[in-house]
Amino acid sequence: MTSSPEQNKSGKPPRLRMRLTAAAEGHIRRGHPWVYESSVREQNREGESGELAVIYDKQDRFLAVGLYDPNSPLRLRVLHAGSPLTLDTAWWKRHLENAVQRRASLFGPETTGYRLINGESDGWPGLVLDRYASTLVLKLYTASWLPHLPMILGLLTERFQETLPGLRVVLRLSRNMQEYAAQQGVRDGQAVVGDDPEGPIIFEEYGLKFEADTVRGQKTGFFLDQRENRRIVGSMVEKLVQQADGRRMLNAFAYSGGFSLAAARAGAAEVVSLDISRHALESSERNFALNHDLTGVARCFHRPVMADVFSWLGEASGEPFDLIVLDPPSLARREIEREGAIRAYGRLSESAIARLRPGGVLMAASCSAHVSPEEFFEVVRVAARRSRRGWKELRTTRHPPDHHATFAEAEYLKAIYLQLD
Repeated sequence: MTSSPEQNKSGKPPRLRMRLTAAAEGHIRRGHPWVYESSVREQNREGESGELAVIYDKQDRFLAVGLYDPNSPLRLRVLHAGSPLTLDTAWWKRHLENAVQRRASLFGPETTGYRLINGESDGWPGLVLDRYASTLVLKLYTASWLPHLPMILGLLTERFQETLPGLRVVLRLSRNMQEYAAQQGVRDGQAVVGDDPEGPIIFEEYGLKFEADTVRGQKTGFFLDQRENRRIVGSMVEKLVQQADGRRMLNAFAYSGGFSLAAARAGAAEVVSLDISRHALESSERNFALNHDLTGVARCFHRPVMADVFSWLGEASGEPFDLIVLDPPSLARREIEREGAIRAYGRLSESAIARLRPGGVLMAASCSAHVSPEEFFEVVRVAARRSRRGWKELRTTRHPPDHHATFAEAEYLKAIYLQLD
């Protein structure tokens, strides 16, 4: 229920106050960062996008404060819960520094591409910040951050202008807010600090060079969340090469060839990058060219193949491989697509296993949040059982440390490694 606004003595409307259902109160106390419209039991006035709203419990005690979004079913995103405090400049500086320091010991100088702020899990709901060399990409998933954009850019400039010479900040916006953002004078892909990029940004990942299309690329320009799986794939190729020369690797849904390069550096004799997008495969070839000074990459035969992965893998007389990576885009963007996604993961896994040589390794990954890790791992295991080949599970992985997830809805990434006899 919403009451009409009352003006205080200064002429400003009173603080936006909300009360929630008992269930929603419980969720907030347990650390959940979202409040949906259906959970709002009482609100003292209409609010504006980006306004700070305070939640009070049924005893009229402070519960939390967050960003209000009147145009979204996700009505409030929690910034702080617990004891009352003032979200002043000093608080915001500490808030940014906390996220930065969580990554301080994770990467050496040979890695210049990683996540600095991972949305809700770092206390910045609906906001992601990625680093690519001296370029930061700020992605917003809610319009409620737009009124605070000048403050955020000031914080980023102050914090990084000395450590990242030539600092640039590129703004990326989710599709559902681009029209509204344009009305506010900002656009997707705009450099809001520094000059617009003249082309892809080159960064490093464990010594491999990659290009990131920070203006138009998927996510913020690259799939940084698969960094550790790329490292693991490289280590597995090294082990396979120690056993025999001439190892062949297939990178299905290759995009810009991250897994392909990891395998090539590790000693794979041939790598096939399979993707339906010509643009993606061209990017993979440019990434190989960037790393041609590395011995393994120079020796590896890289073969881009533009085709539908499901059809190409399903060919009965297809060529065999020693390691196959299955890293499709999300196959279940909505809950109603979950069952179909599970079946698709099963078909992909069965087709890939049929292409594996004895002793070969399958790495299957999923970024579908609506498919649980348990469901995904089991569907790949079932595919291995159906092959009637001996197999063993080498390991499973989840989110890398710079993409940590602190609540269920933030968990999406999982991968499983199987070796087939």
